[in-house]
Amino acid sequence: MHVVGVIAEYNPFHQGHAYQLRAIRERFHDDVAIVAVMSGSFTQRGEAAVLDKWRRADLAVRGGCQLVLELPFLFACRSAQDFARGGVRLLQGLGCVDTLVFGAESPDLAPLMEAARVIDAPETQAALHEALRAGASYAKALTAILQEASGLAANLLHQPNNILAIEYLRAIRVYAPGIEPLLITRRGAGYHEASLGPLASASAIRGELAKAQPDFASLRDSLPEATYAAIRAAFPAEIASTERLFRPLLARLLTMQGRELEAIFGLQEGLANRLLAKSRQSRTLQELIAGMVTSRYPASRISRIVPHLLLGTGERTAREAAETGPLYARVLAFDEVGRELLHAVKERSTLPLITKVSVALNSRERLEGDLTPLQAMLALDTRATELRTLALPDHAPLAALHQTDFITSPHFIRNIPDT
Repeated sequence: MHVVGVIAEYNPFHQGHAYQLRAIRERFHDDVAIVAVMSGSFTQRGEAAVLDKWRRADLAVRGGCQLVLELPFLFACRSAQDFARGGVRLLQGLGCVDTLVFGAESPDLAPLMEAARVIDAPETQAALHEALRAGASYAKALTAILQEASGLAANLLHQPNNILAIEYLRAIRVYAPGIEPLLITRRGAGYHEASLGPLASASAIRGELAKAQPDFASLRDSLPEATYAAIRAAFPAEIASTERLFRPLLARLLTMQGRELEAIFGLQEGLANRLLAKSRQSRTLQELIAGMVTSRYPASRISRIVPHLLLGTGERTAREAAETGPLYARVLAFDEVGRELLHAVKERSTLPLITKVSVALNSRERLEGDLTPLQAMLALDTRATELRTLALPDHAPLAALHQTDFITSPHFIRNIPDT
């Protein structure tokens, strides 16, 4: 059986995701199992996922995956480079993944591979560090250096999925040379396009769900039936909005000293003082983030600070995670083929497989705080789950408001035989 890995957010699972999984199955036919590494309660841009991670993983299995694993928070809520490295290293650690499939705006893998090669060249890295020290943003500096060094198209790095694709290729070169990269060109709207339709982007779908009265007729065209049904059942009481974390953020800022703030991951280089100043001038989280954006610090980086600050992620913690990579493979959902795949993972994986969190970490151990590196990484995942509940409406069901990793089991989806 050929095992294909996918790294995704599924926030939420939409028609473009379903298309990618169908394309994988068409290429490898029936002898394929798809394992997805999915961000958990918070996404790469620092947003609370609209649906909880178990529901999103369940929908991914119903949409064509066989197994969904959680990308730990310390990699899920990071830069594109760290997000990609975390996902690739987790897939490599399973010991059975043959191919990594990803989408991109580019129809051709060759320029993406060339970009990955040029970026990792010592002279490129030296030029990049110099540009960053001079105050340039990472994206602008890298685009200029790439264009000068190799003549690659300037717009190659202007598309978010191209950027991620390049980072996957870089991570494969370093951590998983035995995994074959396979590009499936994206179909549908770009990340920044706000219109709905059969192939609407996840950001457009989330934007519609943020409205008091979403256009559910248009949303139905943008979503697989199972996702649409799940969202209708969850709306509005169980749809998370990061905006609801604004007051918890203000409360956190009121209780922290300057040195504590500067120790938080992402709040170095004067950003702590800027955050304090802008928080006193903002009425919403959106205003706060917009007020902190500069040519060097884009909104995505500022947004990621919010969950890290609320969870107390230290700079040292983040640095150590980047060195070790993911320390476990946490199961969120699987089907019957996924169950067979889990047997293979148990035999070959260099990472411990976690199906029940309380076996690796219980709430008492988390409270006492004397944790192993694995437990510390897992503890952040569990706290991120609980932090996301603060992004739910006040009238959310009690079970949703108090959802925890310690009592929630992976979802098993029984395959329905063809008739």
